[in-house]
Amino acid sequence: MRAASFVCPVRVYWEDTDAGGVVYHANYLKFLERARSEWLRSLGYEQDRLRAEEGVVFVVRRAEIDYLAPARYNHQLDVRCVLTELGRASLVVAQAIECSGEMLVRASVTLACVHAERFKPVRIPIDLSLSLSDSSS
Repeated sequence: MRAASFVCPVRVYWEDTDAGGVVYHANYLKFLERARSEWLRSLGYEQDRLRAEEGVVFVVRRAEIDYLAPARYNHQLDVRCVLTELGRASLVVAQAIECSGEMLVRASVTLACVHAERFKPVRIPIDLSLSLSDSSS
């Protein structure tokens, strides 16, 4: 993952784990989602405002995830995001979850920009597209 990636810290709570104190596999998807939301926020774009003002939302079209090592209760995780592809109506984000420098999860998530009511693909708003492009430089 490139050095210019966005990093979102996440603490593992009991609610994230199974009876053995290991993060339940589906909860990693929540951590990845949270980091993508914070990444957009860091660029000045709130998802609820994108829906209200631009009439668009982002939906996950594809997610590839490799579980490499477990996260456990009370671990402090770094969830990384970096834009790898930017299309007219979609983007691909490479993500990783690390703990103390150890890679626990590696993922690639494809997001589609869709009309908030019709859920049909639409162009990513130009200002956001420019901000995303700048963030990957």
